[in-house]
Amino acid sequence: MKIIKRNKAEVDFDVTKIVNAITKANNAARESERMTSVQIMRIADKVTKHCENMSRALSVEEIQDIVEKEIMAHGAYEVAKLYITYRYTRSLVRQSNTTDASILTLIECNNEELKQENSNKNPTVNSVQRDYMAGEVSKDITQRLLLPQDIVEAHQQGIIHFHDSDYFAQHMHNCDLVDLGDMLQNGTVISGTMIEKPHSFSTACNIATQIIAQVASNQYGGQSISLTHLAPFVQVSREKIRRLVEKEMEDVGVELNEEKISELVEKRLREEIERGVQTIQYQVVTLLTTNGQAPFVTVFMYLNEAQDPGLKRDLAMIIEEVLKQRIRGVKNESGVYVTPAFPKLIYVLEEDNIREDSPYYELTRLAAKCTAKRMVPDYISEKIMLDLKKDRNGEGHCYTCMGCRSFLTPYVDENGQPKYYGRFNQGVVTLNLVDVACTACSESRDEAKFWKVLDERLELCHRALRCRHERLVGTLSDAAPILWQHGALARLEKGEPITKLLYGGYSTISLGYAGLWECVYEVKGKKLTEKEGEEFGLKVMQKLNDACAKWKAEENIDYSIYGTPLESTTYKFSKCLQRRFGIIPGVTDKNYITNSYHIHVTEKIDAFKKLELESKFQRLSPGGAISYVEVPDMQNNIDAVMGVMQFIYDHIMYAELNTKSDYCQVCGFDGEIKIEEREGKLTWVCPNCGNSDESKLNVARRTCGYIGTQFWNQGRTQEIRERVLHL
Repeated sequence: MKIIKRNKAEVDFDVTKIVNAITKANNAARESERMTSVQIMRIADKVTKHCENMSRALSVEEIQDIVEKEIMAHGAYEVAKLYITYRYTRSLVRQSNTTDASILTLIECNNEELKQENSNKNPTVNSVQRDYMAGEVSKDITQRLLLPQDIVEAHQQGIIHFHDSDYFAQHMHNCDLVDLGDMLQNGTVISGTMIEKPHSFSTACNIATQIIAQVASNQYGGQSISLTHLAPFVQVSREKIRRLVEKEMEDVGVELNEEKISELVEKRLREEIERGVQTIQYQVVTLLTTNGQAPFVTVFMYLNEAQDPGLKRDLAMIIEEVLKQRIRGVKNESGVYVTPAFPKLIYVLEEDNIREDSPYYELTRLAAKCTAKRMVPDYISEKIMLDLKKDRNGEGHCYTCMGCRSFLTPYVDENGQPKYYGRFNQGVVTLNLVDVACTACSESRDEAKFWKVLDERLELCHRALRCRHERLVGTLSDAAPILWQHGALARLEKGEPITKLLYGGYSTISLGYAGLWECVYEVKGKKLTEKEGEEFGLKVMQKLNDACAKWKAEENIDYSIYGTPLESTTYKFSKCLQRRFGIIPGVTDKNYITNSYHIHVTEKIDAFKKLELESKFQRLSPGGAISYVEVPDMQNNIDAVMGVMQFIYDHIMYAELNTKSDYCQVCGFDGEIKIEEREGKLTWVCPNCGNSDESKLNVARRTCGYIGTQFWNQGRTQEIRERVLHL
């Protein structure tokens, strides 16, 4: 059994330390108030059993809370008082320096909390460690100096989550849609060097990857680019290749008819597209940005974004090559093709590609094969999105999210034109809905009290979001020239503040939420899959939307509801809930809480019913959300994958299929790596050879929209283990 020390290191549970701590407090008490050694051992035994029953590694603070309760349960109130006083005194000493210990454990690679914070960061790498070290200092400054104390305390107690506090000290925003089209067509500047309009498709791809890396180093969230912005350079290359072919034929004195020349040109063009796409694939995977990880980038594939028929055909060629290369995968250290985490791919389902008689139907089948093999692309329904995302003129639009799921709200510029590329999200604060429910229903189910507590918590989130917004107000464009001066998000003058981009709907700011499933169950005693539970869940979602609409009307800031993709925070929230409310069956009895509005991972429901039900909640999450279905190996059943995709097209805006794509480097097993409980800890194990060395396992799982490949904390691992199949 393991425990998490205050410096975040994970060590073996040692009951003698509990016995010694109680004994010291006991010896300091008056003799008449002391416990016997037998009583002390009983307390130690009860604490041990309690820890074992939690099925996770408890923190020292949690264990000390249990010790206090057990001492008082034995009636030894003076001993308990002395024990509490000692804890308080030690806490004051520790508060004099809040970062040194955690940084030192980070450097020695035994800080379990940070090691498992981000499933796409390797904490043993120097660049990651430097980012985490800077982050620890930034969090310390943020919590001591920059944020109101009640917001800090609410964050620490798991009442809310103030996202990315390790970047808050700097004037940085969350995520965005990169205006790659403007940067390629009109030029940009990278690291002080002028980059002009490229003269070939392969050069455009190379520049795009450099832009991606620069953008990632100047923000902390995800970014998206569209392949449509690369498509015009296919024709540029076609014309360039034609000139070269004609010159070659002239030089060698060979005459070819127009058909042969075109055939040769298209062959060479395909080769260039292959090289260009490979540049994006491999550079994105191998680039390390300043925060020590590959860029969190999404590639958008939307045929109807190219209105010209010729441009659409060229775009289709690029999409086809992207899908083929992703199906192949990338080689790991052993030279075996595995599933890469990035770039994430999104494919739009539309009338031109969803039916068997559609002109691009075979491209969609290729996307289905890619999903079955590599878990991407994810799918946006053009039909549903056009219905949901309407501008002030009532016109619907289809566009990509920023990174994994954060969606902009529709926006029309001063010329009456819709604008999405070049816009961004200011930041996120997430409300723990489970905590709201448990606070309101601590004595009995009380729906009226729930709404009262929810109002209070929403105002707390509002003030926290205002902190995020005000941190960006007045930021000069010089802080990130690639973003604010050279076209990724704007072309402001040097020294010009970005403030005007924070108002009027140009950018958004996100009220996140988590644990709707457990919230509904605690208040109503019903599941979201039951009629009464569904109705209450929809009322909760509408309440969140109403609050955002009110704030937006009052402040001209585009607040939006965001289905938070909890990763490490799902474990943090669950630990805080257990500490505050104990174990409540169906509510706090897991080491994770459910992402956003999702149906619980253990709930037995088929894929189509799940998507149909979740679509109702996705409509009420305009700032971002994605639904998923968990499926077995589908590589030999592409028709079934297509069936799910066609259902997505007709019923839900944004969804994905979760498959498994793992590899054991010890025995060469290519299948699903399993999760077993070993020595009180959930461990990844090869079912073929028993290998449990994570450095020799390639495991890819989708946990929050993106695919993760660096393993997860115990809460998320339990959630992954308990997922049921929907197909």
